[in-house]
Amino acid sequence: MKKITTLLIATVLVMTVAAQETTFWLGADISGTSELEHHGVKLYNNAGQERDNITLMAELGLNAARFRVWVNPRDGECDMHDVLAMAQRAQAQGMAIMIDFHYSDWWADPGKQNIPARWRHYNYETMKRAVAMHTTKTLKLLKDNGIDVKWIQIGNETTNGFLWPMGRVPDNMEQYAGLTQAGYRAAKKVYPKATCIVHLDAACDIDRYHTVFNGLKKHKTQWDMIGVSVYPYWDMEAGLTKSEDETLERVIENINTLSAEYGCPVMIVETGYEARRPEAGKAFMARLIDAARNRTNGNCPGVFYWAPEAEGLYPLGAFQGHRPTVIMDAFKAK
Repeated sequence: MKKITTLLIATVLVMTVAAQETTFWLGADISGTSELEHHGVKLYNNAGQERDNITLMAELGLNAARFRVWVNPRDGECDMHDVLAMAQRAQAQGMAIMIDFHYSDWWADPGKQNIPARWRHYNYETMKRAVAMHTTKTLKLLKDNGIDVKWIQIGNETTNGFLWPMGRVPDNMEQYAGLTQAGYRAAKKVYPKATCIVHLDAACDIDRYHTVFNGLKKHKTQWDMIGVSVYPYWDMEAGLTKSEDETLERVIENINTLSAEYGCPVMIVETGYEARRPEAGKAFMARLIDAARNRTNGNCPGVFYWAPEAEGLYPLGAFQGHRPTVIMDAFKAK
């Protein structure tokens, strides 16, 4: 009887793990939540009922939330304490948590990766220690307050590296690799089971991925997952593709190629569409999610929309009149 009971328990555990591994994540980067609240911006569901951004995302069916971390932002928004407060609210809604380290005091992306003001005069060895200490301190704060971090990005859209010029890929690949490794090791010490992500932009262009990941591999840098951005709007503007269909097809092909070449999953950690074209946006997102789920042999575990609540200066949100458009219908968990 004891053997049968043990076997049953083991079977249940295996089934539970298998279920967890097959979860398809539908998430959003909602790091702007506290900024909206600080400025008194009100959001509403489609019934006209007021909702805070995090509650609204959960009601829309999202099962994951992504939050950026800035080192020492001027107004405190998206510092580690602000991120903790938002993560607590998201986790209370049952959402899995992704933490996106920018390693900057402000926005970091392929066009800018500014060293935090307090770190500007550091040499390479000191900079690696600073990356490790900031990563450790942030994650320890989250862990000590009960946050179960599932994914950790070591840099944001680091197509050209980060912490420029020290970690700039075209000039200092080895130092970029070393700084990335410092972040990876620090993250794993606090959350050993978390998935560490290296994230680049323009998933339609595989060459930039080969440049970075071959360089990281050469210098024996570790990562667990490749993160990609998928924005047909920006791809066409940059002349990388001629249509959103071309963006989508190239992205799926490249996800499969990169997963096979580097032996890791590839997740869409950012995407977006023109909010002024909600029906077209819903159609594209539905196609992207379906392709990521069904045409990648399980190697793309999720899709995250970037800043759906954004309106005004940024064209690729998913809200109009402080309410979600039908774009977000494509993200209803199934």
